[in-house]
Amino acid sequence: MRSLRLIVGLLLVTSLVAQSKPLDELVHHGFLKNGEVKLHYASLGKSGPLVVMLHGYPDYWYTWRHQMPELATDHHVVAIDLRGYNRSDKPDGIEHYAWPKLLGDVAAVIRHFGHEKAILVGHDWGGAIAWQVAMRMPRRVSKLAILNIPHPRGFFRELRENPTQAKNSQYARDFQNPKAHEKLTAELLAGWVKDRAARRKYVEAFRRSDFKAMLAYYKSNYPKPPATPQGAAIPPMPPVKCPTLVIHGLADKYLLASGLSGTWDWVDAELTLVTIPKAGHFVQHDASDRVTRSLAQFLRRDGAPEQKTVAMAAVVNPACPFSGRPVEPHCLTTWKGQVVGFCNPACRDKFAGDPERFIAQIPGLKR
Repeated sequence: MRSLRLIVGLLLVTSLVAQSKPLDELVHHGFLKNGEVKLHYASLGKSGPLVVMLHGYPDYWYTWRHQMPELATDHHVVAIDLRGYNRSDKPDGIEHYAWPKLLGDVAAVIRHFGHEKAILVGHDWGGAIAWQVAMRMPRRVSKLAILNIPHPRGFFRELRENPTQAKNSQYARDFQNPKAHEKLTAELLAGWVKDRAARRKYVEAFRRSDFKAMLAYYKSNYPKPPATPQGAAIPPMPPVKCPTLVIHGLADKYLLASGLSGTWDWVDAELTLVTIPKAGHFVQHDASDRVTRSLAQFLRRDGAPEQKTVAMAAVVNPACPFSGRPVEPHCLTTWKGQVVGFCNPACRDKFAGDPERFIAQIPGLKR
């Protein structure tokens, strides 16, 4: 019994020491190659399904510091520095940042760790890459988790039809200027990080990064005017066929929640939507506990229902304003960051055509 108590005590002390260590001391740092491009990664956990975490702009692998320890208890978690960032290579030329290269990087990560497929978690540009991998390389993705980046069809639609989104995306068009990178500094890019200690790490990481490479993502892949005029056709895209979690901070002023509308039409599998009212674009920081819980629950859920499902907690109305019938999960839309439900697609489209006319019929909907 004394021996047992000693072992338990040692395990407890070891656990507490591990929890008290900074993430930099817990993760394993390494490199892998996709062709001639070397990618840096930080990994945590050694068993379970592979989780590949992809950051956005301006960021690096450390953005997942709040989520990695919990997910690594039963998954092998790998957070990479995208090419151009921090310790990864920074090839010169926008052709090195086109979709085929970025998708190839993700496939190289999965192969490097000896897996056929992985769970992808992506934010911002990392989320855009994850969407594309799920559509173009479906055999590589077992589950998909997206943070604050609408499905590309929804985003393309909003750029075309929503003046507010078009205005808020002006920065991305400015980034396509050949000399835009000359205005950037590491301190400026790290300005969004609230925690001082973390901000110092970000400044160091951005000093190791290549600002020209960061903006090459926009130059190579972002829709360019006049690519999004009224009436322009949205490019065809294959459906996503794996269970998908979409988390969106509704206070995001760069990527509006209205872009979420229609996601259920483009995901031909289980779909869970989690909206967080007071969180901004960097939702994994602003609501770190909520995001971690949502990711952990999604990753640990076995199997997928045959029909699509959408988290209904965020829907402001329990009944369709036109018919009075219960709201259906596949008939949702968003208005000013609020999720509104309907009983069928016809009712949803009726509201979407002239929201101002019908908002008085929806109790709980705020102007």
